[in-house]
Amino acid sequence: MAKESVKARQKKREKIVLKYARKRKILKESKNYKLLQKLPRDASPVRLRNRCSITGRCRGYMRLFGISRIVFRNMVAQGLIPGVKKASW
Repeated sequence: MAKESVKARQKKREKIVLKYARKRKILKESKNYKLLQKLPRDASPVRLRNRCSITGRCRGYMRLFGISRIVFRNMVAQGLIPGVKKASW
């Protein structure tokens, strides 16, 4: 489980990316890289990291479900994710 500060930092970055998205797009199209560099670092979407919505884990993230592989496995075993079942052969 990720620390609360890491989760909070990620949420803060997501807000900043949304706030500056239009401005970044306009500056990129006009090729005004001097002003683009003066924007906050966290305004860049590259700095975002996919994280599990439950635990905050960044590794083993399953984009389709928005959770990590460990949480996914537990939820499938409990039958909480419809249409998915554990493979056995």
